[in-house]
Amino acid sequence: MLGIIITLVVIAGVAYCVLKNYYPPIILLLAGFIMLICAALNGAMPVAAAKSTHFFGFDLAEAFTNLMKGRLPGLGLNIMLIAGFSVYMDRIGASKALVKLCVKPLQAIRSPYVLLAVTYVVGQFMALFINSAVGLGLLLMASVYPLLIALGVSRASAAAVIGSTCCLDLGPSSSNAMRAADLLGTDVVTYFIQSQIPVALCVIATVAVGHFFIQRWFDRKAEAAGKTAESAADAAESTDERLRKAFEGAGPVHYALLPVLPLVLLIVFSPMVYAGIKLSLQTGLIVSIIIAFVVDFITRRSFRESTKNTQAVFEGMGKVFTSTVGLICCAELFALGMNKLGGISTLISMAASMESAGVWVMLLVMLTIMVVATVVTGSGNAAFFAFSPLLPEAAASVGINAAVLAVPVQLSAGIARTMCPIAGVIIAVSGIAGLSPFELVRRTAPVMILALIVNVAASAVFL
Repeated sequence: MLGIIITLVVIAGVAYCVLKNYYPPIILLLAGFIMLICAALNGAMPVAAAKSTHFFGFDLAEAFTNLMKGRLPGLGLNIMLIAGFSVYMDRIGASKALVKLCVKPLQAIRSPYVLLAVTYVVGQFMALFINSAVGLGLLLMASVYPLLIALGVSRASAAAVIGSTCCLDLGPSSSNAMRAADLLGTDVVTYFIQSQIPVALCVIATVAVGHFFIQRWFDRKAEAAGKTAESAADAAESTDERLRKAFEGAGPVHYALLPVLPLVLLIVFSPMVYAGIKLSLQTGLIVSIIIAFVVDFITRRSFRESTKNTQAVFEGMGKVFTSTVGLICCAELFALGMNKLGGISTLISMAASMESAGVWVMLLVMLTIMVVATVVTGSGNAAFFAFSPLLPEAAASVGINAAVLAVPVQLSAGIARTMCPIAGVIIAVSGIAGLSPFELVRRTAPVMILALIVNVAASAVFL
């Protein structure tokens, strides 16, 4: 019981610091050290005796060193390469070319709320290839947002849909999906196709329909209260100009295929399609970068400019190390501290003791932890990487396949992020729309609650 109390106190301290805008990685790191020290006082040392430095202070650092050694060559490098590829696609205009191609069919839809629903579906599809929630949100605010306003959709409704287009962390480019696949002992493509897709399709349909009805209800309520948005006539006058500015720097239409390359290669050369050739995620990304460079060189006819553009790969890798990979390593030390302290394990054991209800109680416990942690920190990555090591133990304690817990919990991190007023994508989208983050979350939360319910139900049916 003491372990539970210490764990809850430390988590409350972490939540307070994050809400006060302290740098999250160092807060998680320090919290992990505090819990490791408390655990050591109870006899649980930070590293095994065989790996000990024979000095407790150094052993604390050794625990973090071991985590870094295990994480950087695999998942860390995967994430950095994905980020490098993504920034490179943005640099050569391929990301804008993809968005421009996907936006064209939307211009034919004249029903505002049907357009809202379709916008979400298209945006979630693009999230497979543009793996930054903030980056995708900004692209859609520059391109789709003027269309929505021109058709009479309120600023709040348009922003709510765009802010939720990355609510599901799907596909091989998602760091959370990579981590979940790692925990399940499978490759990320198999995890995506066999475990994520059946559940995600149900959630996507729910979110699309939910936005249609819930945003319409909010708009009618606002209209009845006399709170009108920007008029459609005023918006329509500037739509063409705003779209032109949004797609400045977009590459030729064939560049739209480049962001899709890694996913296509990984699916084709996977055990599910063609097992004769083995292609890792890292190799697939390197091959895609080389192909993109060749296409860019042939198109631009400037070797100097094309080689200069490849600098974006390494810039992206460095940037994501500071923003995500470092955060993940610190979050894992935080998780190690919780495991050593035993507080969460005690909660898991209590849930497992509830016999037939144990599975549902366990799922509820893990989902609650994930949603609360995500909303408090504003990061689905930090929350999932901090608590995901508990999933195999939790599943084993109630005798179920780990995927039954891993998939809904992993997807819930992205869903919960869309309900968080301090999440980067919510802050970015609300700022452009001229709303407060809390106004935007008021619009997204009801839809995301529906998504969480369907996420759990679909996981129970398909997994």
